[in-house]
Amino acid sequence: MTQTGPDRFVQGIIDGNRRMVAKTITLIESSLKAHQEQAFTVMEKILPHTGNSVRLGVTGVPGVGKSTFIESLGVYLADKGHKVAVLAVDPTSQRSGGSILGDKTRMEKLSAHENAFIRPSPAGETLGGVAAKTREIMLVCEAAGFDVILVETVGVGQSETSVASMVDFFLVLMIAGAGDELQGIKKGVLELADGIAINKADGDNLKAVEKAKGGLELAMHLISPETPTWSTPVLTCSSLAEGGTKNVWKTVLDHNEKFKASGEFKQRRKKQSLEWMWTLVEDALKQRFKNNEKINKKIPTISRQVENEKISPSAAAEVLLSYL
Repeated sequence: MTQTGPDRFVQGIIDGNRRMVAKTITLIESSLKAHQEQAFTVMEKILPHTGNSVRLGVTGVPGVGKSTFIESLGVYLADKGHKVAVLAVDPTSQRSGGSILGDKTRMEKLSAHENAFIRPSPAGETLGGVAAKTREIMLVCEAAGFDVILVETVGVGQSETSVASMVDFFLVLMIAGAGDELQGIKKGVLELADGIAINKADGDNLKAVEKAKGGLELAMHLISPETPTWSTPVLTCSSLAEGGTKNVWKTVLDHNEKFKASGEFKQRRKKQSLEWMWTLVEDALKQRFKNNEKINKKIPTISRQVENEKISPSAAAEVLLSYL
């Protein structure tokens, strides 16, 4: 019997069929209502097959070498027999709405590996450089048997919390010798970090890396750890040397083990699912507000009243919301 509709997608995902995984992701990213409804059904059905991966988020200032790092770690893990999915989020052009999606060309070796799957996604309007659908895509990859999910962010932006709130381990990559080591990194981002790795620890750069490591360790002492189970380590790594990123992976596994033993792993994932639900509620409410004809008719009048100080912004907001 030939399967139709959502079941065809579900079976394809569970069988690990790359083509069906890619098709499902395209379905998830579509803004057409019919596609969204179908994607919703698919997600419901694959849910029991998800959750069995290590989710690692990677961020860092531009030029830190995120793609090289991810390729190096990804190839190391794929060679060891892990199935690695890389969800790379590219900046969307504000003018055209298009995005560069150059990750496959930047990660040639990894994208050619039989154990790897790379999916760039335009960041769209989502704050924090994480595509709105990244969480769903992560679940699809897990259901397809990928046991390591690497999420690369656009860069240290306004809100890295979005990536930190969907991964088990949030890694902040740094480079030495760029003047102030904390330049461009907000304290809030370091507070979210489960690990910090100073990249490019090779060649003539080693001395600068060690110096930067000492400075960062001092800085991290000023941030109180989120849990007694774990204090954020400062590591050094090289994306160019063979096995130069394996100490980072060892740290991720150590963190995983400790969090599972203390029960915090499960708690963190439960909290993340709830946060995601509320994010979706907020997004949907904003969309309904924008699409409401009655509200759209009233906006010009009420906007003028606010501009001319006939009504306060809070009262105006209350009036508009009352039409929902």
